[in-house]
Amino acid sequence: MNTATREPATTWVPNEPPSVDWLGRSLECGSCVNQGLLTEGKCQLAFSCVFDRYAKRIDRFFRWNPGLANDYLEHPYFEVRAVASRSADVFRLVGLMHDPDETVRLHVALRLPQRLLAELRNDPDREVRIRVAQRLDASMLVEMAGDPDYFVRKLVAQRLPLPLLPRMATDPDQEVRLAVASRLQVPALLALRNDREVAVRRVVVDRLPIGLLADMADDPAWEVRWEVAQRADPSLARRLLHDDEAEVCEAARLRLTTLDSEARHG
Repeated sequence: MNTATREPATTWVPNEPPSVDWLGRSLECGSCVNQGLLTEGKCQLAFSCVFDRYAKRIDRFFRWNPGLANDYLEHPYFEVRAVASRSADVFRLVGLMHDPDETVRLHVALRLPQRLLAELRNDPDREVRIRVAQRLDASMLVEMAGDPDYFVRKLVAQRLPLPLLPRMATDPDQEVRLAVASRLQVPALLALRNDREVAVRRVVVDRLPIGLLADMADDPAWEVRWEVAQRADPSLARRLLHDDEAEVCEAARLRLTTLDSEARHG
C-alpha cells in the first residue's frame, strides 16, 4: 500500500467518540482477526477499524483496505455493510438491494447498474427513491411519476422525456407542476394556463410565445398580468396600460418604451 496517501495514524482524534464496537463493547487488538493488517500499518485502533461503531473509522479502514470490502457485506452492523458497499465488487451488491437498513440500500443505489437500479423504484425509503430518480435512465422514470413523495416526483419531472411529461401537468403538488411548466413545450404547455397556483401561471407566461400571451392578459392575479406586460407585443402592452393594477400599468408603459427604442435603433 502507498502510505503517502494515507491519513496520519493516531490513537485518537479530537472530538471523536470513544472506540467501542457496534454493541458498545470495548475494542482491543490482541484477538482481532486483522492483526496482520495492524502490523502492516493498515488499521489503527480508535482511528481506522472495521469493528468500530463510529462510521468514520470504518470508512478509513476500507479506504486503506478496499480489497476487503467483499468480506464484510454480511456484517451484522449496518454501517459496516453500507461503507463496504462503496468499495465492493458491483456484482456483489445484488444481495444488499433489499437490505433491512435504508442506509445500506442508499449506498447501493449509488452504484448499481441501470437494470438493477430500476428494481429500487418502489423502495420504501424516500431517500433511496430520490437517489434512484437522480441516477436512473430517463426512459425508465415514468413509473416514478406517481411516487407518493413530492420531491421524488419533482426530480422525475425534471428528467422525464418530454413526450411523457404532459401526464404530470395535473400533479397535486405545486413544486412538481413548476418543474413541469419549466420544461413543457407548446402546445402541451397550454394545459397549465389555468393552473390554480399563481407561481405556475407566471412560469407559463414566461415561456409562452409572445403571440399566445393575450389570453393570459385577463388572468385574475395581477402578478400574472405583470409578467404578461413584461413580454407583451405593442398591441397587448397598450391594452395593459388600462389595467386595474398600477404595477401592471407601469410595466406595460416600460415595455412600450423599450419596444419603441428597439424599433428606432433596430
